Amino acid sequence: MWQDLPGRESVTAARMESEIRIAAPHEAELVSAILSEAAGWLEARGIPLWSPEQVSLAAVSPEVRSGLYFLAWSEGVPVGTLRLTTSDPAFWPEVLPGEALYLHRLAVRRAAAGGQVSFELLRWAAQRATTFGARYLRLDCETFRSTLRGVYERFGFQLHSERVVGRAVVARYQLPLS
Repeated sequence: MWQDLPGRESVTAARMESEIRIAAPHEAELVSAILSEAAGWLEARGIPLWSPEQVSLAAVSPEVRSGLYFLAWSEGVPVGTLRLTTSDPAFWPEVLPGEALYLHRLAVRRAAAGGQVSFELLRWAAQRATTFGARYLRLDCETFRSTLRGVYERFGFQLHSERVVGRAVVARYQLPLS
């Protein structure tokens, strides 16, 4: 799916230069470790996001092999990850195919936390979506996650709508791309 897009890209931030690239199949363990660290940190604060099963090596490996996960590196150290898909039928069933890329599971190592890596990953995902020819970069999060929603809004995402999915109410955001 991503073979027609460049696999290696560098993004320069004001204080840090990092490389963001597709995660290789042998890097599934790194992806799982970053996601698990973020999930554990949130769980310890009483705001769980992903279950251990959802971010386990067994769950993540097939998606890494399919080219859906990307890793951010700083000075040779993996500092963050995200997943991009070309559709999201569970959360965005009514939209036109091909008009957006969908961002999922953005996570940053605690040692690199503080917003810079997250914004760098969001900038990169928006550039990737533009290269893909998408009109939007879309994502969702539970409506009660005001801090996370604030991050997305400060970046420029606009609230599209809210949707009930199972037992959760999610806020659906999109970033218009030029």
